[in-house]
Amino acid sequence: MNINRTVYREDHEMLRDTARRFFERECLPRQAEWDKAGRTDRETWLKAGREGLLCVTVPTEYGGGGGDFGHSCVLAEELHRSGVSGFSLSVHSDITAPYIVRFGTEEQKQRWLPKICRGETIMAIAMTEPGTGSDLKSIRTTAVRDGDEYIINGSKTFISNGLNADMILVACKTDPKAGSKGVSLIMVEADRAGFRRGRKLDKVGQPAADTTELFFDNVRVPVDNLLGEENKGFVCLMQELAQERLIIAAYSVAKLERLLEQTLEYVKERKAFDGTVWDFQNTRFKLADIKAQTVAARTLVDYYIGEHMTRRISVQEAAIAKLFATETLWKCIDEMVQLHGGYGYMLEYPIARAFTDYRITRVFGGTSEVQRDLISRKL
Repeated sequence: MNINRTVYREDHEMLRDTARRFFERECLPRQAEWDKAGRTDRETWLKAGREGLLCVTVPTEYGGGGGDFGHSCVLAEELHRSGVSGFSLSVHSDITAPYIVRFGTEEQKQRWLPKICRGETIMAIAMTEPGTGSDLKSIRTTAVRDGDEYIINGSKTFISNGLNADMILVACKTDPKAGSKGVSLIMVEADRAGFRRGRKLDKVGQPAADTTELFFDNVRVPVDNLLGEENKGFVCLMQELAQERLIIAAYSVAKLERLLEQTLEYVKERKAFDGTVWDFQNTRFKLADIKAQTVAARTLVDYYIGEHMTRRISVQEAAIAKLFATETLWKCIDEMVQLHGGYGYMLEYPIARAFTDYRITRVFGGTSEVQRDLISRKL
């Protein structure tokens, strides 16, 4: 019942082998340490850079891998299939860096990207604010022009890589009265006066992910840090959010496939009532349903990965992929926790860890409700 995945080439699969070895060798042994510290260590970021696992789609002239979206998906799949939690590589490489590649000037690319690709500069993107959630046009953080500088004031929350970040892509209002037409994107270095990090947020899952609040109190940055055109940031965000959502869909299916493998191993070994859990018809029927849903999700998402490797995926297509993949993942995780019985509630079991770590996939990158709204606009 294995699917013949034709979306990837040989070079994609070569990267997969490298990534799998790296995550098993360098990351899994550090997971407990990261969980306790509430963040990943910088040396692992530098090692990932040396292995060529950061910014694989950034052109080679800026220090990147020069690959395509398939390379990004392979990395995301292997990271999540491995069981590593809280290492926000995609935020750095596949969500934030592409804004610089696509909208940055040549000078900005030369100045920022080489260190980003090496892992010397860790990236974060700051969109969400307290009280705004997914409603990006209502952000309140402002950037007021003062000569050759912008003065930024406001706050952000739920920021991945928030503690480790050396540079943050900040969505600001440069024209507060213009709604979505007044949003701009500005790069802010973390050593700027007036910038400070708030508390590390205490999440349900992913304890190693350094998710924080960020505060900007009269932070001055040069006008040269503006990414793209002033007041055109909302359009840029809408274009790039599609790729972010497809990445989430890709690793959600990879995680589902791995959890199904692990659950099958468990129920076939777990003894119950003079047999195994697998011997019960209910178990086999539940897992048959999960297998069918997994195949459906894999087929759908691979199709859209292939489409995005040759053209920019539409907003609605990305919404379909994320909605279906994340809702399917969560439904199936819940069923597989039940099949584990009491052990499904123990965090040393992968299914319990997934139960806490992956609930967020239906929220970040735009909630499932936002995806449904986007899809419905084209019905």
